[in-house]
Amino acid sequence: MAGASAEPRGSELTAARGTVLIITTSMKQVAQNYRSGELTLLEVPAPACRPGGVLVRTAYSVISAGTEMMKISESKLSLLGKARARPDQVKKVIKSVQQQGMVATYQKVRNRLDSYTPLGYSLAGVVIETGDGVTDVRVGQAVACAGNEYALHAEYNWVPANLFVAVPAGVALDQAAFATVGAIALQGMRQAEIHLGESACVIGLGLLGQILVRLLRGAGVRATGIDIVAERCRLAESAGAAACATPDGPGFEELARRINELTGGHGVDCVFLTTGSKDNKPVEIAAQIARDRGRIVDIGKCNLDLPWNEYYGKELDVRFSRSYGPGRYDPNYEEGGIDYPIGYVRWTERRNMECILALLAEGRLDLSSLITDVFAFESALEAYDQMRRGSGTGLGVLFKYGDSAPPGGTVSTSRAPRAAYGGVRLGVIGAGNYASSMLLPHLARNPDVSLVEVATNTGLSSANAVKKFGFARCSTSSTDLLAASDIDAVLIATRHASHSRLVCAALRAGKAVLVEKPLAITQDGLAEILRTVAETGNDRIMVGFNRRFSPLLDQLKNEWGARSLPHVVQYRVNAGPLENGSWYRRTETEGSRFVGEGGHFIDTVGWWLGADPVQVLAAATAGDADNLSATLIYADGSVATIIYLTQADPRVPKEQIGVFGEGKAVSFDNFHRFEMWRGGRLLKQKRGLDKGQVGLLKAFIGAVKRGDAMPIALDSLVATTAATLATQLAIGRNTTIGIDAFIAQASKPCDTGAHRDLERAGDPAPALNRYDRNH
Repeated sequence: MAGASAEPRGSELTAARGTVLIITTSMKQVAQNYRSGELTLLEVPAPACRPGGVLVRTAYSVISAGTEMMKISESKLSLLGKARARPDQVKKVIKSVQQQGMVATYQKVRNRLDSYTPLGYSLAGVVIETGDGVTDVRVGQAVACAGNEYALHAEYNWVPANLFVAVPAGVALDQAAFATVGAIALQGMRQAEIHLGESACVIGLGLLGQILVRLLRGAGVRATGIDIVAERCRLAESAGAAACATPDGPGFEELARRINELTGGHGVDCVFLTTGSKDNKPVEIAAQIARDRGRIVDIGKCNLDLPWNEYYGKELDVRFSRSYGPGRYDPNYEEGGIDYPIGYVRWTERRNMECILALLAEGRLDLSSLITDVFAFESALEAYDQMRRGSGTGLGVLFKYGDSAPPGGTVSTSRAPRAAYGGVRLGVIGAGNYASSMLLPHLARNPDVSLVEVATNTGLSSANAVKKFGFARCSTSSTDLLAASDIDAVLIATRHASHSRLVCAALRAGKAVLVEKPLAITQDGLAEILRTVAETGNDRIMVGFNRRFSPLLDQLKNEWGARSLPHVVQYRVNAGPLENGSWYRRTETEGSRFVGEGGHFIDTVGWWLGADPVQVLAAATAGDADNLSATLIYADGSVATIIYLTQADPRVPKEQIGVFGEGKAVSFDNFHRFEMWRGGRLLKQKRGLDKGQVGLLKAFIGAVKRGDAMPIALDSLVATTAATLATQLAIGRNTTIGIDAFIAQASKPCDTGAHRDLERAGDPAPALNRYDRNH
């Protein structure tokens, strides 16, 4: 890593339990609490440099007056006001209540609201470390960066490959910091398909509109503009706009006359909406000044109640421009680093940024006149306060960062973590919404648990965990956490692809492990875990199969009594469709949805029957391999069918279990009620929805504390994982897969040709194993 070491800075952060944390080597970052609206400048661990990206020391970052101030304003609203501002989120909450119950939904919503969230999305800085796979920039090189998860108001940022571009020689970093905003304006021009000699009007002359005016003039387009602030109109005219005016001012008639003069009375070819107005006036004005069959391009976020007569009468073409360009919101592009071939997609978001920087380097674009305020990053809160009060210009506002010490990734406590004598010292890797709402609150209240360290990809998420749950320290390094001598057990709550690797690392470090499902997403991953157990002798693994610990399901099993004959079990899961952008869609790296979640249901059936499956047969609907039915066969003749649905009505409760045998029948509905028929009599029971997370954690912590065997035997965990993987492999084969043979295949050394044998037999395992082999 470049740069000399420096004396660590000191700062304090009070944790939920009252522990005072001393930040040793760290970085500063702007954060906002969306529930309270509080803005703060936190000291958090700096991000680690990960493969596929670079670690950047920020020089300048751009404050987006529109986007950021809107977010800050929303955060100060009441809960009802927030709901009105974000009706899309309200729909998600209603769906969650229907499927998961009020309590679980409340915990998730509260966790999301009462968390630090980052601000910022456009910056320039210097590369101080490159991750594996990055070859197009070097340490010490200046770059411009984009992304509201990566180009943040922070002293250091890790940025993936397709969201940074090299800054050409001669381009000042303060101007390069605007590359992302420039790319948004440029993409709007591309969507408009505007040509040399045409005319355009920009409605909204804030930062985005000002850059757009400059780009239009550079492209030979006659530009005009409208804004409610007269000074912005004059600034646009100084940049080459033919005429600008306020919509209600005395100059608007003159603007209309000038537009008629420029266009021969036809109206402008294109109107760009770059305003955040909540009224409908921009849309109405656009219809008035556009020519017949003209184009309206929405780049900002304004009301779009189109007046039908005006838009129909001119047959206006309304278009949208999505942020920086193609690749935006595509996780394979932005996070996975997979570029679009230039022959198919000429202008991606990264290429748009490169184009802006090239224009700056060639002197064809100059943004210096737009830089109206530069604040030292240490004065960030003062800057936001001025913008909120309207005392600043609010146009091109920058944070300037001084020379800071090389980043460190650890936040440590001033005293030892609290724990009862003989308690369990726990490290946690990953603290996303599920862990933070369904697991960590229970662990924080357990007197037998000492929350020693939490490691996450970003310093802000680890600071959230410290604030809420009282961890003694936090970091961005799972390697350091696993090497720590004061940690007995590890909770792994990361995305699926990392599970098997982290489990193996934790076992080699001598830790007891609780890993969220799945244990592994490939046969190779499962094989590596089995080899690690054999090599280390450490088999203290638990998987987060919580449903068997549900109090109501446990009560039902006791009411059923001992089993003596084969059963038929039907387990229906209404998984529902995935949202666009969900990481569950990344099947190449994260495995299929059923591989990720199916172990829950197979484990629950195995717990009920007291046996693991021996064979599996599966089929899926055409065109959707996740919409499937799997039949599991057990040694005593029991049969279980798991129906995993992705296309049913989302309002239907998520899970229903039916059990039939020995003259009895059960209907178990979504972990809050059941009905059992036995001997002609009906038994009903109902209680609050509880899927067993509390019982799972209690069982794991108790086993670690006492040195007992893990609550679920390793053989059962392996069988469940193998059955889950085999289910996905069985789709389309019209034959059963033996679980023991599958496990035996996984147990063979990789160089024995086992996987080549599967491939010759037509088994799709090599495709499923691709991720582990490459990583």
